[in-house]
Amino acid sequence: MILRIRSRDGTDRITVPDAAAATVGDLQRLIEARATVPVTAQRLSLDPALLLPAPQPPLLSDPAAPLASLPLANGSFVYLSYPAGARAAQPPPPRALTAAGSFGKKMTMDDLIARQIRVTRQEAPFCSAASFDRDSANAFQLHVSESLAFAVKRAGFLYGRVDAETKEVLVDFIYEPPQQGSSDVVHLMRDADEEARVDAIADGLGMRRVGFVFTQAVGRKASETGEYTLSNREVVQAAQLQAEGGIPEWVTAVVKLEVGEDGSADVHFEAFQMSEVCVKLFKDGVLETEIQDSDDPRLSKMRKEVIAGGKDTMEVDNDFFLVPVKISDHQGPLSMGFPIENRGIPLPANALRSHMDRAKHLPFVKRISDFHLLLQIAAFLDVKADVPTLAACVGHQAEVPEGYRLLIDALAGQT
Repeated sequence: MILRIRSRDGTDRITVPDAAAATVGDLQRLIEARATVPVTAQRLSLDPALLLPAPQPPLLSDPAAPLASLPLANGSFVYLSYPAGARAAQPPPPRALTAAGSFGKKMTMDDLIARQIRVTRQEAPFCSAASFDRDSANAFQLHVSESLAFAVKRAGFLYGRVDAETKEVLVDFIYEPPQQGSSDVVHLMRDADEEARVDAIADGLGMRRVGFVFTQAVGRKASETGEYTLSNREVVQAAQLQAEGGIPEWVTAVVKLEVGEDGSADVHFEAFQMSEVCVKLFKDGVLETEIQDSDDPRLSKMRKEVIAGGKDTMEVDNDFFLVPVKISDHQGPLSMGFPIENRGIPLPANALRSHMDRAKHLPFVKRISDFHLLLQIAAFLDVKADVPTLAACVGHQAEVPEGYRLLIDALAGQT
């Protein structure tokens, strides 16, 4: 029986010769021999939560327990945790190399190793957690599940705040740019003018772009070796956008449909940061960005050799680059209800009027406290002066100046 041992340093494949008679202790000794993690440092579980910064799941703590008594099959995952530095790298001993002929100079093996790129697992994220506004997250996943049936990928930019003390990322709205999705790829057809209006709204609200969210389609390309968290294409896109994001707390969220053993389906959110090493590999041009359909989706190709898991390689398990982030939800300051942009359906001509009529019992500033409504109005305002000013009224729940009220009423056909 082959078991896949997933740790924060990637995935090792362990062959258990006699699974019917083997015990947890036998598996631990095989892991020590294959993954160079001492038995005394190993913590094993069948629950992936072992690798997350969250309450720890039940452990496989009895070395005498038969593997046959556990819900394991050929190809099953077993999750492995161990202290930093417990895994032996086993570097080769230093020895001198001399360049052939009259060119070059003497170099030691240590000199060569120093020039190589080491891909190591980042133990902790730079943000303490990611919290999503419940209504925004729900509107995003409802569209994907009910309108798209998780058949194609969908994406959006996360906007909100970073708590200066706790480093928690608070996502208060999601902007969905123009895009075209398939089962494996989502192409963002970014509109610079529209993004400038989005950023101006965020600035007036006291917010900024803090991350990226995308869905995984149920028909995405499979790997011959089984499941994987992010594909190579997703790693490249996430690294690119995190590099562009410009803040250390940048969060990448993944939304997927998980089907239980009883056939029930649940929408599941996960949050990650791409490791510093991953972003640096992208910036330095080492991470291969041209992905072929024949490539294994669970592996990221390199343009030059790197060291990962103590081995020289041109391919790195995507899990090396993922830093899990705790996820929660909150009630943000904005409302939801106005039609969401760029979903392939033209905005109804009376959308603004209908929205204002539905909320006419509320103060005017409350009636316009919706990001998607503000984005619609922003197209008729000066992006550098008027848009941040109007958004600031919403952010502070302050009185909206009469000029803006008249313009909005005119756009809504209420004058």
